Amino acid sequence: MGKKAVAKKTPTKQAKQPKATPKTAKTVKKVTKKKVLKKKHKVLKRKAPRVRLYQPGVFLGYKRSVRRQNTSIALLAIKGVNHKADTRFYMGKKCLYAFRATNKKRSARGGRFPHLKTDIRRMWGKIIATHGNSGVVRAKFKHNLPPQAMGSKIRVYLFPSHI
Repeated sequence: MGKKAVAKKTPTKQAKQPKATPKTAKTVKKVTKKKVLKKKHKVLKRKAPRVRLYQPGVFLGYKRSVRRQNTSIALLAIKGVNHKADTRFYMGKKCLYAFRATNKKRSARGGRFPHLKTDIRRMWGKIIATHGNSGVVRAKFKHNLPPQAMGSKIRVYLFPSHI
């Protein structure tokens, strides 16, 4: 009778797996370390919302006349203040211009922690008067604000309180 055709099994080529090089071994270790770190740290949920102790504002420029400007008095626009009557609350309040410098220096808490250094500088001032009828205020800073600060953010803190 006839012979049955028997299919011969040919060996299939297996995909070559890359050898574990030192670089790939390092990346695998890094990935596993990251996963472990994520598991260790738990995110704490806040019970109460954060409270902002300042009102944001913008440095508009200096007090000026047609031909001359007085750089010792800064004009600030406070968010949410649109009328002269609203500015009365902010009279005498402290204001802060914070900016990032190139070099790190000892922080404000440097007396107790001399090893702490920061590149953030602070300039403190005080609101002294209203300016016009649209809610702009005048502020005097310990050191005059630089012209580069025009248009930048200012924090108007809610202290000292007169309530």
